[in-house]
Amino acid sequence: MRAFPATVLAACGLIATACGGAAGGTSTGTSTGASTGASTGASTGAVTAGQAAQEPRAAGASAAAPGATAETGTTPAAAKAAAAPLSGKVVVIDPGHNGGNHRNPKAVNRKVNVLTQWKACDTTGTSTDSGYSEAAFTWDVSTRLAKILKSRGAKVELTRSDNDGVGPCITERAAIGNKAKADAAISVHADGSGPADHGFHVIMPKKINGPVDPVVGDSRELGLAVRAAFKKGTGLPYSTYIGSQALSFRSDLGGLNLSTVPKIFIECGNMRNAAEAAKFRDPAFRQRIALALANGMQHYLQA
Repeated sequence: MRAFPATVLAACGLIATACGGAAGGTSTGTSTGASTGASTGASTGAVTAGQAAQEPRAAGASAAAPGATAETGTTPAAAKAAAAPLSGKVVVIDPGHNGGNHRNPKAVNRKVNVLTQWKACDTTGTSTDSGYSEAAFTWDVSTRLAKILKSRGAKVELTRSDNDGVGPCITERAAIGNKAKADAAISVHADGSGPADHGFHVIMPKKINGPVDPVVGDSRELGLAVRAAFKKGTGLPYSTYIGSQALSFRSDLGGLNLSTVPKIFIECGNMRNAAEAAKFRDPAFRQRIALALANGMQHYLQA
């Protein structure tokens, strides 16, 4: 099981730039936390060039590290690491459903084995009452999330390349993460419950005597990190209708059952709830969602 060091949590503060990564995406993502990170860096024990010239180094103080710049006292390698905190990490993002699924019900309804049962290859997903589809929502959030994670140095792979096609099947989505040997994988969704239901929840795997068993513990840690960051970054409440404290453990999802890498699903909220539907249609709010997901994944990956 992973524990989050206090230093990582304090340094990141659930804000992209505080971890050295650019927010990426739209101007909303750039501004969310950028001023916080800048002001923190400027006020936390920084010494100006003028002060350095006026204050002699204390006796016994060590010289700057070889290759360090006179201005910052950091080496180029350290500066590069700070700018790309997720360098070397592999993340797979699964935008739920696909925009063309409704055009090919035969392919979508084909049954596949998810080990605990047989299920449809995929579904069309839900939509808001005004017709904004879950597939469009998940595609937009996922591409924003990919951009942020790439800006922080991660190698990112999506399970589908656009929002016009069909599938892939839930079994194939799991296989993409496995083949990539992802350090973390996330499937992005939004729910379609009753109009009074609201809030987000994170879905995590159970042990099923199958391939997911060795990563159930790590998946839970990934889920906890994402839950905390999502709540802080979006302000959305825990689900009022599923799970406990926004956590749901399931053994019927092929995307989890067949995963050999740490993986979670997130239901970002209820598209049939008028207030949450309005938020999901707002590009600025979708950027907030993407940034929150990126921060949660970074906390997990750096723990």
